[in-house]
Amino acid sequence: MAGNQSSAILRTIKGGIEMKFEKANAEMVSFFDAIAPAAGAGIEKRKMFGYPCRFVNGNLFMGLHNNNMILRLPENDRADFVKLGGKPFEPMPGHIMKEYVLVPKEMIRSRGLKAWIGRSFSYASALPPKQEKAKKKK
Repeated sequence: MAGNQSSAILRTIKGGIEMKFEKANAEMVSFFDAIAPAAGAGIEKRKMFGYPCRFVNGNLFMGLHNNNMILRLPENDRADFVKLGGKPFEPMPGHIMKEYVLVPKEMIRSRGLKAWIGRSFSYASALPPKQEKAKKKK
């Protein structure tokens, strides 16, 4: 991705841990919006931690984090994906999100990416729908 003009933001989360967040560059966000399935038919376009994501039946199946794309995959697909250069998604040191992988930079514009997005969507579609959390009373 050319022209990476991202700015790092430090945020303190519970437990006093500082996390570095980088705003995804405009080129990556545009690419994500172009390749991610459109909203509708159970697919919801939302943001998580300020990054664009896609959910199906309330379950996250793909998104951006910093300038990286993440996918949710079943165990056997994750093992295959790691062999292709993917890495487990670790949004903060020591906290691996077990079903998620980082898409390697070399794969971002490859023809094979759409197939992996399809696998991610299929897997998340088969998960039980997430129930909406009750809103807290003030």
